[in-house]
Amino acid sequence: MQQQGDGSGWPVHGSTVRAWRSSGRPPRADRMVRSVRCALPPRIAGRTVPVGLAAAALAARAGARVSDLDRRLGERTAAFDLLLARTEAVSSSRIEDEHATFDDYARALVGIRANGSATAMVGATAALRAMIDDAGRDGVTERAVLDAHRRLMRDDPVDGPVAGRWRQVQNWIGGGPSPRAAAYVPPPAEAVPDAMADLFAFIDRDDLDPLVQAAVAHAQFESVHPFTDGNGRVGRALVNAVLRRRGLTTSLVVPVAAGLVADRDGYFADLVRYRSGDVDSIVARTAAAVGTVCDEVEYAALRLEELEHDRCTTSRSHADDVHLTHGSALLRVLLADPVLTEAAVTDALPAGLPWTDELLDELVRSGVLRPVTDRRRDRAWVATDVVSELDALADRIRAAVSESAGIPSEVAA
Repeated sequence: MQQQGDGSGWPVHGSTVRAWRSSGRPPRADRMVRSVRCALPPRIAGRTVPVGLAAAALAARAGARVSDLDRRLGERTAAFDLLLARTEAVSSSRIEDEHATFDDYARALVGIRANGSATAMVGATAALRAMIDDAGRDGVTERAVLDAHRRLMRDDPVDGPVAGRWRQVQNWIGGGPSPRAAAYVPPPAEAVPDAMADLFAFIDRDDLDPLVQAAVAHAQFESVHPFTDGNGRVGRALVNAVLRRRGLTTSLVVPVAAGLVADRDGYFADLVRYRSGDVDSIVARTAAAVGTVCDEVEYAALRLEELEHDRCTTSRSHADDVHLTHGSALLRVLLADPVLTEAAVTDALPAGLPWTDELLDELVRSGVLRPVTDRRRDRAWVATDVVSELDALADRIRAAVSESAGIPSEVAA
């Protein structure tokens, strides 16, 4: 049951003390630590959520905006989905200080791992899409979350061996080689399974405003911090998973992380406030980010329609009918996925029509494509205009959020 209130009344996190012994060769101050105080997030499965009137109204408007946008974009959203999922995954990774260009991302898609951040972003996209798809079919389940984490972290050199498992060790946020000066120490590892079961029960409810439910689920997930790494990215993916489970979206992926990354310090501060019993702050921030993102996503959809029209006009200038058929097929692919691989080229062309380097070279010369690999096999290109629009989308979201929060644009960037 959701209760209209003043934003107070949500339980404060408890705590417990556990013995601690440092490993390796940390500084002396860390070696002297003998115990650690861990947080104990409250059980929330059946709790009333005391959302204040202002935050509740903001959440209701944002939810209505998402649902309306998903309905009106209709079939266009299906082709747009991958673009938005990548925008969300890249933005979520940047909150964790992972940075890479879209060219790096494209290279990672074809197995070039020169940039670890790009590889992480590819994993984040796969994890996000899988969790959202699962939520639409089966709800948000333990299996879906563990599978998403496995996709996200399986290539990580440190955490790959434990990808897709609840943590078996104590973790902490900030503070260096021990939890001595940590900003936050999550619950002990043995408390994680029960805490997550409680969270899944909360997510399975249908008596809450979906945006409120998504925001609280995300904040609670971050408090439990059930994995050794990747918690932020999986936790932010929960927002879209909850919206899909509750039926607010059928195909739309809301790049809410793009809105949160514009004020990273404020976002982290609201997660801290949640642990002190403040629900309103994280609900209001999430709802505001969703509302802003929806406005900019709608504009981006219109821009991509214009790109499609311009490309179709250009393709008709080809005198060769085969070239026209090939070119039109590839241009349609590029609107749904700005990364073009040799495999994607083959899949895009009509059966029985082999593709040639001549067409690809022509698209490169005209500026439609930009090559991002220099090898002879398993090559990749990016669609310059679509990538530019995705960059512009992220910039517009950042500017809009920064303006509403009073953040100087140079700080937000």
